[in-house]
Amino acid sequence: MEVWPRERILLLAPDRASVEAAGALAETRTWLDVGTDSKVLWGSCAGGGGRLYQTVVDLDSSPAYACSCPSRKFPCKHALALLLQWSDGLVPAGEPPPFAAAWLSARAVREAQPESASAGRQPGELADPAAAAKRAAARAERVAAGLDELDQWLCDQIRGGIAGLERAGYAHFDKMAARLVDAQAPGVAGMLRSIPAEFASVGWPSRVIEQLGALHLLVQAHRRLDELPADLAATVRARIGYSVSKSEVLAQPGLVDHWFAVGLVDTAEYRLDTRRVWLYGAASGRWAVIMSFAPPGGPLDDTVVAGRLLHARVHFYPGSGQFRALVGEQTSATAGATMPPAESFADVRARFGRLVAADPWAARMPALINAAPVPSPGPWHMRAVSGECCKIIDLAEEPWPLLARSGGGPIEVFGEWSPRGFRPLSLLGTNATEPFSTAVVARAA
Repeated sequence: MEVWPRERILLLAPDRASVEAAGALAETRTWLDVGTDSKVLWGSCAGGGGRLYQTVVDLDSSPAYACSCPSRKFPCKHALALLLQWSDGLVPAGEPPPFAAAWLSARAVREAQPESASAGRQPGELADPAAAAKRAAARAERVAAGLDELDQWLCDQIRGGIAGLERAGYAHFDKMAARLVDAQAPGVAGMLRSIPAEFASVGWPSRVIEQLGALHLLVQAHRRLDELPADLAATVRARIGYSVSKSEVLAQPGLVDHWFAVGLVDTAEYRLDTRRVWLYGAASGRWAVIMSFAPPGGPLDDTVVAGRLLHARVHFYPGSGQFRALVGEQTSATAGATMPPAESFADVRARFGRLVAADPWAARMPALINAAPVPSPGPWHMRAVSGECCKIIDLAEEPWPLLARSGGGPIEVFGEWSPRGFRPLSLLGTNATEPFSTAVVARAA
């Protein structure tokens, strides 16, 4: 198996503290019986009080970890440190010791045993279709009632005017959002909770009006759900928050391609951490995003990380203009990492227009642009060769590494495009002297 670069390993860390602890631990001499058979890593690390923590890492397409330490983080610092030592070429070849072999054997048995409740059933098949239909009808009634209440609330905001709405703060929106969660419309609740963030920037009234209008449009679309084209109806249901099980998505035909993971971003949204991993299909030219969610501080899915190339069947969620997908069956990648084509700002705006035509509630889109970062006392900008500029948004720190890599000239940068501006995520690189990198902002030491 190809050795992972340190950058990929550090992306697996659940937090910054784990990165620092693993880096320090990887450089100590407290490790015993370290080894690998190219598919599995193992080692024992001496801890405080004479304790010996036994660590195992399975390096298959869905990395798995085991450690006898008491940490609740996943992966723990010992697993990360062992991976860092492997990346640095410090782990010799060998045969798994008894503790590693026992864990691997037990894991293989668990994966081979199907759940009794789903045994014999096809993917997406319901155990009791009549009961499922009854539950779906009851939920639709609750959603409809919640959206009727939201529509009245929206009319009240417009009737009273939004001047001074910023003084109401988050509580004014949270109360209505909580009602929508009770009505089983979490997607709409999330859209509503995002509005107060606009109050901190100049020109917020126009953006707030746009978002209130988008919510009203969603309410009207739900009322006419049966009249909409199938793809648009699926999009409306997704925006409302109707869930689609993974088994249903994986049961649909997938798209086989060489997929390059071109960027990754973690965001903290209301009581939830979210990870988006953007994929580009080399042959199909199609974009996909793999999403995972976890409570604050919980582990996010690290199956696919930025910079990885995989040959897989990708299954898309239903809906028009949808990027969200799941990675299904995988095989070994046999082709080089084909980069997506860079687009002009005009082309990106035109593509975003087509996306909004298919999904009026779309908030972001993947894009590769060829532009130069421009520092300024306020928000930085990206300047294209044509002279057009767009604002850089949503970065915790100023993108000095991006400027250093560009040398002040145009450079191909992947990121997320939105009506507010461009969020750079990674530099794809072209050869060994310009490697792939997610380092676009300066990080605290």
